[in-house]
Amino acid sequence: MLYQARTMEASWKIICKQRQVLFLFLFLALSQAGTEPRRYSVVEETEGSSFVTDLAKDLDLSQSELSRRGARVISKGNKLHLQLDQETGYLLLNEKLDREELCGDTEPCVLRFQVLLQNPLQFFQAELQVIDINDHAPVFMERDMLLKISESSPPGTAFPLKNAQDVDVGRNNIESYIISPNSYFRVLTRKRSDGRKYPELVLDKALDREEEPELRLTLIAQDGGSPPRSGTAQVYIEVIDINDNAPEFEQPFYSVQIPEDSPIGFLIVRVSATDGDIGVNGEISYSLFQASEEIRKTFEINPMTGDIRLKKHLDFETIQSYEVNIEARDTGNLFGKCTVLTRVLDVNDNAPEVTMSALTSQIPENSPETVVAVYSVSDLDSEENGKVSCSIQDDLPFFLKSSLENFYTLVTESPLDRESQAEYNITITVTDLGTPRLKTQHNITVLVSDVNDNAPAFTQTSYTLFVRENNSPALHIGGVSATDRDAGANAQVTYSLLPPQDPHLPLASLVSINADNGQLFALRALDYEALQALEFRVGATDRGSPALSSQALVRVLVLDANDNSPFVLYPLQNGSAPCTELVPRAAEPGYLVSKVVAVDGDSGQNAWLSYQLLKATEPGLFGVWAHNGEVRTARLLSERDAAKHRLLVLVKDNGEPPLSASVTLHVLLVDGFSQPYLPLPEAAAEPAQADPLTVYLVIALASVSSLFLFSVLAFIAVRLCRRGRAASLGGCSVPEGHFPGHLVDVGGTGTLSQSYQYEVCLTGGLGASEFKFLKAVVPNSQGHYPGPEENSNFGSDFGFNIQ
Repeated sequence: MLYQARTMEASWKIICKQRQVLFLFLFLALSQAGTEPRRYSVVEETEGSSFVTDLAKDLDLSQSELSRRGARVISKGNKLHLQLDQETGYLLLNEKLDREELCGDTEPCVLRFQVLLQNPLQFFQAELQVIDINDHAPVFMERDMLLKISESSPPGTAFPLKNAQDVDVGRNNIESYIISPNSYFRVLTRKRSDGRKYPELVLDKALDREEEPELRLTLIAQDGGSPPRSGTAQVYIEVIDINDNAPEFEQPFYSVQIPEDSPIGFLIVRVSATDGDIGVNGEISYSLFQASEEIRKTFEINPMTGDIRLKKHLDFETIQSYEVNIEARDTGNLFGKCTVLTRVLDVNDNAPEVTMSALTSQIPENSPETVVAVYSVSDLDSEENGKVSCSIQDDLPFFLKSSLENFYTLVTESPLDRESQAEYNITITVTDLGTPRLKTQHNITVLVSDVNDNAPAFTQTSYTLFVRENNSPALHIGGVSATDRDAGANAQVTYSLLPPQDPHLPLASLVSINADNGQLFALRALDYEALQALEFRVGATDRGSPALSSQALVRVLVLDANDNSPFVLYPLQNGSAPCTELVPRAAEPGYLVSKVVAVDGDSGQNAWLSYQLLKATEPGLFGVWAHNGEVRTARLLSERDAAKHRLLVLVKDNGEPPLSASVTLHVLLVDGFSQPYLPLPEAAAEPAQADPLTVYLVIALASVSSLFLFSVLAFIAVRLCRRGRAASLGGCSVPEGHFPGHLVDVGGTGTLSQSYQYEVCLTGGLGASEFKFLKAVVPNSQGHYPGPEENSNFGSDFGFNIQ
């Protein structure tokens, strides 16, 4: 029970404290709601840090309590114009205040701020009124004012003036306006609905422009401050004249004479009037008075100067005189009048006229005498002024024929050529006999129509075109051009290919031509090796009637391209058994082992062949001549050199890019041409199975010697024997049967730089054959190469002679 009683007592105390806090906040809110803001005042331009009030005293707080509660001054926009001294509790100015900058025209100028206290939280509203001082003088926005007042204005007329401005307020604003002393005006100070004051100038005495044309007054604006400030402006008054005088002409009647040929704008006469008034009232304008339509069309007057000028040409035959009334009027509608009598003098002012009756604008060329135009001439003047003469230029193929009175015919003198001149501009000149003489020129343009009398002409009689072989189909290779001196359809040229002279030449499948512009195209790829040049004729035909045509020769030269690789003729590379060249070990350096013979299907430098030894079994033993492909020994042979050698020779042309071919030579070094080296095919079968070298030699000798040398050189030997040279061959006999004897000379063709002659002598038998070693016969050779002749023992060992 005791515990419950204590708990209830503690709860009651908490509830009582909460109610006390709630009542305190309600009391503060109610007290603030009903409290008027505290008001303070300060004069503008007061220096910063100046004393405003004792805030601690106003809030009934001590200085220490004010500081303890963290008093702060808060204003709108967080711009503090006041500051609170925490040590003294004084409210001070934070900076110098300018009422005009803070409030402008608003009066009173009140700055609202709040004082914030904490612990407990408390707000106090306050206002600071900035009191205006007279620190600005009145200022006129326009320092000079101009008034134009008519001299007819009655006294009592009021003229508002522009007011001055003063940024101060209240009594410090403009209080009154004062005008400098004068005999005509006074100034009144008026007040607008917004409270601003403005000056009003009142006329006290009638103005007289002739007595005093202008006035200069000083207007003063004064405020009500202490001491008062003022501003001034100058008022310029211009007295406006009234119109009380009419214009008067110097003479009421003018009489003038004018030739009828006077040009438009010609000055006839100048009239002049004066006005006693000045300014606008003295300004005079001139005009035609009660003028007829004809006069208004014929004459015009300058409204400012009074100059009367011609507006159109005069014609004495129509009107001989004009009476013109002139009016001079000022701006006040006062006017005066005068009369101008104008007499027209007759002159020779009518030029002859040309009237075309018939005209032919186009004449076909090559036509005989043709009538171009028929026309008549006339002149409105009379007597001598009406007589005329007619002519045309002297350098034209035309002439004039006079027919009836004043009628003429224009005729061609000779047939015209359009190609020489396609257009003629003829000027017909007609001149009267008056003084001064007048003439009329009439221009006629005569066009010469075209006749197809000119065949197309090529710019060249022959054309040479170049095209590189292997071109792409439809390649543009050039063109021909022809012109026709005719015009229109007669000058439209059509190009065509004429049938070739060689009926077997497929021209239509090789070349085509554009019929409109003469451009030539290669229809297919050309091969220089098959066709080096192509000649054909091209025709150019116009579209006239009848059509005319001409021809031109076109020569197409095919330029070689390096598209053929060198082809090796010897040794043969047809997949048969390789050819083996036999070289005696006793051969001297420079001994001719063999010759690589090759040709190139191209021409020029693309067919220039060079030879190079790419690979050898024993480098340095053999060499290849670069220009003729001869394979020769480079040094003496020795017993240490291998018996079999394989040489790889490269044949390369001089094209761009270069093409090449290679050939393999097999060389066998032998001590002599004896039976073991040349076995019969039947006897070589068994050794071939045992020794691959023997098989290789048998295949090489059988294929190369049998197919090429054996047949060709046998013919040479037979032919030599028939000529009675058998004795010089050292007893060499030609077998009967297989080989007809004749001599074959191989000339310098392809890449061979010299002529060579090869001889062979074979003997037939059952068990063995004899082979005569080859030798190149070089006539008139400048260089000397050691050959088989120098080794007589080598030839005698094999039983044949080498020549």
